[in-house]
Amino acid sequence: MIMNANEPHAVTCRTVRKHFGDGENRTEVLRGVDFHARLGEMTFLVGPSGCGKTTLISVIAGLLEPSEGEVDVLGRAHGSLRGKDRVEFRRRELGFVFQQYNLLPSLTAAENAAVPLIADGVKRSDAVKRASALLDRLGIGGKASSYPRFLSGGQQQRVALARALVHEPRLVICDEPTAALDHETGESVMQLLSSAAVAPQRAVLVVTHDNRVFHHAHRIAHMNDGIITQITSPS
Repeated sequence: MIMNANEPHAVTCRTVRKHFGDGENRTEVLRGVDFHARLGEMTFLVGPSGCGKTTLISVIAGLLEPSEGEVDVLGRAHGSLRGKDRVEFRRRELGFVFQQYNLLPSLTAAENAAVPLIADGVKRSDAVKRASALLDRLGIGGKASSYPRFLSGGQQQRVALARALVHEPRLVICDEPTAALDHETGESVMQLLSSAAVAPQRAVLVVTHDNRVFHHAHRIAHMNDGIITQITSPS
């Protein structure tokens, strides 16, 4: 994986290791990951269950600390961000879609999707309006006023996706974004990610097992046993 050093990178991982536990209970999950995700591209991270994909994106997102190695995100070294600075960086620059949707049960779909905007100081009514428009693009505009308990898994997934995109972050990280969706809806979600989230100064990193959507990727990073084994193109 030798790349031109002048290429713009959204994410750079250098010999990243992550273990859990100590002694006989120590488990090595990441075993020296070297990885780049470029600005202006959608990069897929694929591999068998348990190979470290979710741990890697959690380290990239700053939700887990690497045991060893270096992680740079959007030109900032994780090690240089602490406390409130790290929280502020994640809130402004990153959008997340994790397998657990983490929707707030007391908020409507539109209000859940609007949370990043409200947290950034946007007037609540304006934030909800922008979120509702995005939900409409995702095909669930009619559910904007519904509470999570009245939404199917696929609908909740799309609300989570809208929440990740609504504040136009520079890095969007998705863990199995099409897992709860039928093929047609999954295609529409990936098209939205391609068109709305990928821009010259933005990047999308997707963990997926869904080979039906591989053609949307610019590059596919294959992972096995805690390391990146190869980078391929869907073509």
